[in-house]
Amino acid sequence: MAILGNIIKSALELTDKVVPESSPLEEQQEVLKQLLKKARNTAFGKYYNFSSLLEEKDIPRAFAATVPFHDYNQIFEEWWERQLEGGEDISWPGKPNYYALSSGTTGDKAKRIPVTDDMLDAIRKTGVAQVLALSNFDLPADFFEKEVMMLGSSTDLGHNGDHLEGEISGISASNIPSWFRGYYRPGPEISALEDWDERVELIAKNAKDWDIGALSGIPSWNELMLKKIIEYHNLNHIHEIWPNLSVFTSGGVAFEPYRKSFEALLGHPITIIDTYLTSEGFIAFQARPNEHMAMKLSTRNGIYFEFVPFKDEHIDENGAIIQGTKALTLEEVEEGVDYALIISTVSGAWRYMIGDTIQFTDKEKAEIIISGRTKHFLNVVGSQLSVMKMNDAIQHLEEEFGIRIPEFTVAAVRPEKDYIHHWYLGIDGEGNTDEEKLAKTLDERLRSVNKNYNVARDKALKDVKVSVVPSDVFYQWNEKQKKKGGQVKMPRVMKEEEFQEWIKFTETL
Repeated sequence: MAILGNIIKSALELTDKVVPESSPLEEQQEVLKQLLKKARNTAFGKYYNFSSLLEEKDIPRAFAATVPFHDYNQIFEEWWERQLEGGEDISWPGKPNYYALSSGTTGDKAKRIPVTDDMLDAIRKTGVAQVLALSNFDLPADFFEKEVMMLGSSTDLGHNGDHLEGEISGISASNIPSWFRGYYRPGPEISALEDWDERVELIAKNAKDWDIGALSGIPSWNELMLKKIIEYHNLNHIHEIWPNLSVFTSGGVAFEPYRKSFEALLGHPITIIDTYLTSEGFIAFQARPNEHMAMKLSTRNGIYFEFVPFKDEHIDENGAIIQGTKALTLEEVEEGVDYALIISTVSGAWRYMIGDTIQFTDKEKAEIIISGRTKHFLNVVGSQLSVMKMNDAIQHLEEEFGIRIPEFTVAAVRPEKDYIHHWYLGIDGEGNTDEEKLAKTLDERLRSVNKNYNVARDKALKDVKVSVVPSDVFYQWNEKQKKKGGQVKMPRVMKEEEFQEWIKFTETL
């Protein structure tokens, strides 16, 4: 009998009942006050007179009126670069001990996002809140005695002057609490390996010695790991070696495009729980089962949120928010509307444009879904095509044609004088892969769910083209770009210049 598991599960359920549920609005007001108080004597806090802001009757409104929006380049050049050169008390008290390297899905040059001790503490607190929320899911008692496979980036962080650098998953894994280390797999030695293929090879070799109850990470790379284990041990599915696997904590990208291909590797259904951990902080986590896999914003742990309606008049051609645009507080948002997400954090990010767009599914509970990226809305000819709508169309193709499409990318290109949308679909397994039929069905689906797209198709967007490649081509592309494993995500939307490089790459295979 899973005695320890039952004790832990009972404790979680009791804690969930005893801890009073506070208001996300009140939590956010308190977080903003604490951020301003702690940073008021920094160079940033003095420049924008945080002490004066704290005396205002309406602090959120005064804060928004005083501090401008920042994208990464702006805040780095004006503030964070001074920290990297040795400055103290620049945008947050002291100096960060870590910087998260993040190239995301755009750009070749790695960004350096400060990760302070206060941020690591905030991430741990949100992690605990997520663990407490597991009592809302119908999990077996012995789940709480099983091991957790955290497939992230290398924990062998690089030294750069007076700080360490690495991807956020590697930084987080290198700072896991001591009580959790006995449950953590693949363990410190394998996790420290920089080479992705070597790391996965050793995971496959050692898989038989572990009793994994949960997986955590980006779906695509977890899927590749599971395939490697199945191949290495000549299995039919992963549950033959990990019979107690019952949870996958997904993050980084939407899980739905990967669902069919991921579930094909399982012996029986498992619980999928979504999370939203970025280089800038632990933004949100799924706190309860729901049809949208919506996540609860972390409104009490070191991050203050603002929301800008994602409309053409608010966003410039580079996907950045235009200065002077009104940002809404949590109190002012509406459900079902696309918002560009703005954050201010205990790492000294101030009114920072994180680059994601979200929708609220439940305002009272502060629950959201990620609807796309500000730079990944395909709007060259007014189609206003979001990643969420793209994912919906891809799922429709999977169901209609009986295929699995774990990867895709699209660009608006002009082969002659008119624009077309050219899609590349990474398709695994058998099924109907007639490119013309796929293009026709994809086009019809997008016309039916997106009125702006439908209008564009009758005007400037003259055609839709589909090219089918094995999904492995996408991973080879990432490897060529030196972006393999860990937190790496394939761009769903490419600019025309990058897309031409992609086409040339696929033609060489």
